[in-house]
Amino acid sequence: MDFEKRMRRQSFRVIISEVIMVVTVIVMVAVLALVVSGYWLGSDFKVERQGMLQINSLPTGASVAVDGDAPWYQRTNTSKVLSSGEHHIVLTRDGYDSWEKTVDIREGLLYRLHYPRLFLADRDETSVYDATATTYATVSKDTNTMLLVNPTTDWTLLKLDSDSLESKHLDIAPYFDSVSLAPDATAGLYSGSIISSQWSGDNAHLLIQSRSGDSDEWVLLDIKNPKNSINLTREFATNFTDMRIYDDSASQLLVVRNNNLHRIDVSARQISAAIIKNVQFYDFYDREIVYVASTEVATDQTTADKTYEIGIVDNGDITTFSEIAADATTRAYLSRFYDSKYLTVVTGGRVSVYQRDAIKEPTIYEADFTPTDIKISLGGDFVFLSSGTQVAVVDMESLRLVNWALDTAKYHWLDSHMLYTVNDGALSVYDYDGLNHRTLSTGASSRFPVAITNDRWLYYFSDNEIMREIIAR
Repeated sequence: MDFEKRMRRQSFRVIISEVIMVVTVIVMVAVLALVVSGYWLGSDFKVERQGMLQINSLPTGASVAVDGDAPWYQRTNTSKVLSSGEHHIVLTRDGYDSWEKTVDIREGLLYRLHYPRLFLADRDETSVYDATATTYATVSKDTNTMLLVNPTTDWTLLKLDSDSLESKHLDIAPYFDSVSLAPDATAGLYSGSIISSQWSGDNAHLLIQSRSGDSDEWVLLDIKNPKNSINLTREFATNFTDMRIYDDSASQLLVVRNNNLHRIDVSARQISAAIIKNVQFYDFYDREIVYVASTEVATDQTTADKTYEIGIVDNGDITTFSEIAADATTRAYLSRFYDSKYLTVVTGGRVSVYQRDAIKEPTIYEADFTPTDIKISLGGDFVFLSSGTQVAVVDMESLRLVNWALDTAKYHWLDSHMLYTVNDGALSVYDYDGLNHRTLSTGASSRFPVAITNDRWLYYFSDNEIMREIIAR
C-alpha cells in the first residue's frame, strides 16, 4: 500500500471518529435535556415523562414507602424520580409513629415534602416547672424562651433549650402604667391583661399590647437588656390601634393611628408622616408593605360610597393595582414560593393568586366560607383560611384547594406546617392540610401555649405545671 493510500485511509478514520464524537455529544445533550424535562425510561423500557419527589423528615432517616414499596435503602432526606400522577407516601421509623400523604407528581417538576414530623411512640411526661400563678405565657419564635406573666410586676423568663430549665426574673414595673406599688405587697401589682404579644426575629424583643379598663398601652420589652425597654404609648403620647415589628431587631415598627399607617424608628424615638392614609388592612414581606385602603370620601358622600384600592409600598414608592377589585373585606399578602413572588388577594371566600412582577389573570380558588383568619406560610407554599372549625387550604405545591375541619375553633401553630388544638384536655396536632391527625396528650391546658424546642422536647401546660416530653432521640 503506497503512502498516498495510507493517508487517505487515515483521514477517513479521523473523519469517522469525529463524526461519532459529535453524534455522541448530540445524543448525550438530547438525553440530558429529556431527563431535565422529566422524561425517563420506565420499568417496561418505555420512555415516559416523570417528576421528582424530594422528601425530608424530623427526625431524619425515616424509611420511605412509595405505593406500598419500601426498599431497604430508601430513606428520607433524599430525592426520588417518580412517574407522573398520584403516589401514596408512608414514612416509618422504629419506635416512632408513622406519617403518610398522597402526592400528585407532575411531569418535569419537583414536589417537596420537607415538613413531615414523627413522634416517639412511647413518651414519658415530666413536670419541669410550677406555674401556679401564671396568667399568660408566650414563646419566642425560636421556641427557646418562654415568658410567664403573673399578677405582680415580677415576671419570669424560662430558657427551654436545656435539660434543666433556667429561670430569670424580669421587673416590668418601670415600663407599664397599669401597675401599682402597694407598700404591703412583696412586689408591685400588674392590673392589666395581655391582649397580644409579638416576638422579634432575633428573639431578643417582645412587643406587648396590654389593656387596663378601656385603655391600651404598647410596650416593647428588651429581653436581654430590660433597661432599654420602652413604653411606646407613653413615649409618643398617642393611642395606637395596631402595631407590628417591622424588622428582625425591632428597631423599626409599623403602627396605625387615626386610621393612618406610620413607621416608628425606635432608637431615634421618631414617628414618620403617614405612609398610607385610610388603611383598611396591611401586611409586609421582605420590607415591602402591601395594603388595602379606602379612597377619600367627599363630604356629601356616605361610608357606603367608599371604594378600596390595593397597593404596595417599596422604599417609599407606591404601586397601586386598579385592575384588582377590592372591598371592605379584602385582605392582601405578599410571599415567595421557589423563585417567584406572589400577591395573594382574599375577598370573601375567593382567593386570587397573582404573579407579583407581572399582574395578569390570576389563579382563583373558591372556599365555601368567608374566612376570619388568614395565614400565608413562612415558605409561601400554602394559604391557610379558617372560620370557626372550617378550614380551606390553597396548596401551592399541588395547586389545589383542600377543605377540612378542626375539632375546635381555637387553634395555634406548633411549627411552620403543623398546628395544634387542645379540646377537653386532648392535645392534637395536624398538618396544615388536616392530614396526620395525632393526639399527643390527654391532660393539656387550652389556656397556654404548646412548644417544640430543639426538635426534641414537647412543652405544654397541665393544671398548674409545665410538662415536658421527649419526642425524638
